Amino acid sequence: MSQEPQSEPVPEEPEEEEASSGHVRGLLRSSGIFAVFTMLSRVLGLARDIVIARYFGAGPDADAFFVAFKIPNFLRRLFGEGAFNQAFVPVLSEYREKYDTRSVHSLVNTVAGSLGFVLLVVSVLAVLGSPWITAAFAPGFIGDEARYPLAVAMLRITFPYLMLISLTAFCSSVLNSYDIFGVQAFTPVILNLSMIASAIWLTPYMQEPILALAWGVVIAGVLQLLFQLPFLARLNLLPRPRIDYRHEGVVQIMKLMAPALFGVSVSQINLLLDTILASMLETGSVSWLYYSDRLSELPLGIFGVAIGTVILPNLSRKHADESMASFSRTLDWALRSVLLLGIPAGLALCLLAEPLIATLFHYGETTTRDVFMSAQSLRAYALALVAFMLVKVLAPGFFSRQDMRTPVRIAVIAMTSNMVFNLILVWPLAHAGLALATALSAWMNASLLLRGLHREGVFRPQPGWGRFALQLLAANALMGVLLLLVSPGAAEWLDFSLFMRMGYTAALVVGGALVYFAVLLLSGVRVRHFRMH
Repeated sequence: MSQEPQSEPVPEEPEEEEASSGHVRGLLRSSGIFAVFTMLSRVLGLARDIVIARYFGAGPDADAFFVAFKIPNFLRRLFGEGAFNQAFVPVLSEYREKYDTRSVHSLVNTVAGSLGFVLLVVSVLAVLGSPWITAAFAPGFIGDEARYPLAVAMLRITFPYLMLISLTAFCSSVLNSYDIFGVQAFTPVILNLSMIASAIWLTPYMQEPILALAWGVVIAGVLQLLFQLPFLARLNLLPRPRIDYRHEGVVQIMKLMAPALFGVSVSQINLLLDTILASMLETGSVSWLYYSDRLSELPLGIFGVAIGTVILPNLSRKHADESMASFSRTLDWALRSVLLLGIPAGLALCLLAEPLIATLFHYGETTTRDVFMSAQSLRAYALALVAFMLVKVLAPGFFSRQDMRTPVRIAVIAMTSNMVFNLILVWPLAHAGLALATALSAWMNASLLLRGLHREGVFRPQPGWGRFALQLLAANALMGVLLLLVSPGAAEWLDFSLFMRMGYTAALVVGGALVYFAVLLLSGVRVRHFRMH
């Protein structure tokens, strides 16, 4: 690099700043659209879990279903929007920047055929091997005459969902590369509606009522895939599947995907380890972890996943254009956005654990003890909500540059630590210890990712972080004091009627949010600041 002053393109700097400002405004708008649809999906997801809790509670049937649903759902994070997405989007972005439309079509067609064939083979083998897979993922079910055979039967029904939802995620990745994010955010709504409808109307026709949920999952998978296709047709990218594992793009994706299997799925693997150990604890442990995880996933999905999904294709294009200054500013914007929304969400989940669990799930077959036990693990997950979000926005900083090795090394460290934490904490704290172990490993993962990006010179913090930290501290402190002062005790919540719980919860959430954003406003935080970064 030349050090001569005349080598600096001074006249173009204002244009670059203007372009960057417009670029971030686009990110803000795209994240907002994604967040709105995701919020709708998450609200319906909570409605789905309320229906499940009402009909099936936290008993052996529910434990069996959650295991049967979690296995294909876990693998979906690998084949679908997880490792595959992180490998496919940068390659597709590179093809769009460097090659013609015909090459892009060839890549999409070949990836669709190659991925679809692999998923078909995996699904067939998994259906045939359901007893062994169930034993491996939930060893505590072995010998249980209620949970084990039911989990095996439901896994045979739910596993084809892996193929359907992974192909759906492939379609969403293509759309995301063209800055169409709302379709992916809306798609989970279909799953939630299908499971709710199945629980209410299909249950009476089943010999084992819980099987209705399993069929609802498969029906949703078909509908979700069909929903994506018209949007691809509008882009003239409706796939014509072709199997060719020697295609240059497919080879590149497979090379990137192999290490990404670990790098992007650490939290899911940790949750899976929790399920394995929880299956060995008392009946209900799997369900308690599920309900608390679902609540922590609400803000994570609305904010963390939204921001991470939106920045990946943008970072990939910035890397392809070699616009590293804008690349760093985009990461800075993402980190500030995550902290702005993630810290108060985690604090609220921690302080309002029993009220939230009681309001959403204390119906039908769900007992008072289930509420208090689920609240314990929810508090543990809440402690790491910000860490989960940070991983969602920091990992794309590596994947967009097609650097898979660094996050893999970090993933191995985090997973190993999680195993150690699990063994240390599970016996004194039972299921809550498993959740706390996941939280500790998430913080380790996020901190190592951030250090890696900074050490490589990819991320350079923008000015104003000290002032921003003080503003966040003041706003969260006052919000926390308000929630502690006005929230009734945990036992009182259980005596409230349904409408009293809902009204009080809504008042606390709205009141806390008003105090939080009022303090930020008074301390000088403005929306335009996030457009400038």
